[in-house]
Amino acid sequence: MANSYPRRDQARGIWKINNITKNIKEDGTYPQNAGQLGLFAGGGTPSEVNTIQSIIPATAGNAVDFGDLRRTEGNFGGFGNFTRAVFGGGEPATNILEYVHFASLGNAADFGDLSVARGAVKGNANDTRGLMAGGEEPSLSNVIDFVTISTLGNATDFGNLTVSRSMLATGETSSPSRALYAGGNEPAMSNVIDFVQYSTTANAVDFGNLTVGRGSGFAASASATRAIYMGGGNPDATTNVIDYVEIGSLGNAIDFGDLTQSRTRSAGVGNSLRGMCGGGALEPNIYDIIDFVTITTRANATDFGDLLTATTLLTSASNGHGGLEEFLPRSPELYSPTGTVVPNGFGQGDIGVYNGGEAPGSTNVIEFIQISTIGGSQDFGDLTSANAIGGAVSNSTRYVTIGDNTDTLDTHYLEFKTKGNTAFFGDLTVRGWAGAGGSNSTRGINYGRANPATSGTANETIDYITTATIGNWTDFGNCNVASYFNGGTNSSTRMVKCGGITEGPNTITDSMEYVTIGSTGNGTDFGDLVASNGGFSCGNVSNGTRGIFGGGSVNPANNTNTNVIQYITIASTSNTTDFGDLTVARRYSGSSCNSTRGVWAGGENPSNSNTMDYVTIASTGNAIDYGDLAINVSRHGGASNGHGGLS
Repeated sequence: MANSYPRRDQARGIWKINNITKNIKEDGTYPQNAGQLGLFAGGGTPSEVNTIQSIIPATAGNAVDFGDLRRTEGNFGGFGNFTRAVFGGGEPATNILEYVHFASLGNAADFGDLSVARGAVKGNANDTRGLMAGGEEPSLSNVIDFVTISTLGNATDFGNLTVSRSMLATGETSSPSRALYAGGNEPAMSNVIDFVQYSTTANAVDFGNLTVGRGSGFAASASATRAIYMGGGNPDATTNVIDYVEIGSLGNAIDFGDLTQSRTRSAGVGNSLRGMCGGGALEPNIYDIIDFVTITTRANATDFGDLLTATTLLTSASNGHGGLEEFLPRSPELYSPTGTVVPNGFGQGDIGVYNGGEAPGSTNVIEFIQISTIGGSQDFGDLTSANAIGGAVSNSTRYVTIGDNTDTLDTHYLEFKTKGNTAFFGDLTVRGWAGAGGSNSTRGINYGRANPATSGTANETIDYITTATIGNWTDFGNCNVASYFNGGTNSSTRMVKCGGITEGPNTITDSMEYVTIGSTGNGTDFGDLVASNGGFSCGNVSNGTRGIFGGGSVNPANNTNTNVIQYITIASTSNTTDFGDLTVARRYSGSSCNSTRGVWAGGENPSNSNTMDYVTIASTGNAIDYGDLAINVSRHGGASNGHGGLS
């Protein structure tokens, strides 16, 4: 990983000891050993115990003693972030929460209380929040409550599961944005999988189903993208089945492989690569077995080692599971050496992101740049699935993909402040790809698109989202001239769509039209592109006052691409004015900008390119070489956290 702690060859200005200390202890960008411990706690042997034992997920071996819980307990919940593990609930029903520090061997201390006393709860966490869900009080519960892990205190109501149940899968199953809850007793064994978004306080939503109903507590683990469920059943009839789901999408579980031994009442821990299933029972036997799988594969489990003693109804927590951000918790490149967050929004945001595309087949790569510098791109993370011909909208904190060639309604999002993979956002109102994206601080707009039902035709739909709120898109209105492979630029109040393909693969338009972002309605004529240059598949940037269109194709039938850059004043309807030329004529490029600079990345002429070039938006003139993308790519999306639509 890149360094954000002091280096003599890169430091600027005067370093203060308190800044370095804060960076190491609080901001998390100083090198640390992430994901080094998995903890198993409590349970029965068959009598209940207070033992906490640890393993190192990256290294096979037997568990060792870590410390003790404050009470002898079984059938309770646990979760962890980078620094703390928290355990709560238990039978008979209790509201006790207690915690340990991963970095220090020792006994648990008081954390606070659950909002409702109950046992058989399920824990999940990301960097910030820990959630406890379901349980028995003694009747079945649908309660979800949460704590802020860094702050001791009582839990607060979060929402409810879709179905009241207890003894769900044990082990963290999260991405940084989403927590999953699977199976359990209701009282029959359940196959239900629910999910919630950590950033909200709301009821759970249906995700899909396990391959088989299972309860009585069973093991689970996850990377940031995949959750696995291991074993389960009831004490007399267990399974060795392992199945999995992709956390960022919705759908039913898929067979993964088998455990070494059928059992239930086990617990799961893991890091981003491995998932472990520890302990459990198949009456009259209780096991000390720890199995493991590699989460990215689909194969049977392998022996990892043994618990200190055969244990059932235990719980678990780790500091390397999929709910935790990869870079502890930040992407260092986006932050100053002292750990101070680089500001976002218009006039301050400086991160440009490019997603997916053809390279030459569809790719899931996400890259980013710091727009004000010059140089190559860096890896940001991965799309949920490889795609091309998609776009993007953004506000100062969130980037949302729009449309792609997978013929799906799905859109996905990421957060600028952290590296990582995308998660599901919501569904478009109408399928389609190659629409124009525009956004301000509140809304994102998808303007027009190709009609997947009829090849080579355009769809007139305009739809929108409230970018800060995860959910489905809403109808906005219709295009004045329906087109796809069009461009979009915007101020904080107005979005302008330019050009595109209209009725067939060789028919392009030079028309421009606009909508007022804060309202709803149909597009209104704005003016025309100059001589149709860049009328098809151009890249677009803006500083809130001026919108710029660069490159594209003037004749898609024979790959006649252009290097022309032209601009408009967004507040005034008119035709475009010549700005200058790109360094290389091309179409299908991605684009991003801050308040002063616009960058075009990649594109096709006729093969895919890794070229990046830039202009100063407020001036006119030819583009200047910026650097290179990591891959040759075209037909990809781009946006930033500092474009002209933001405040």
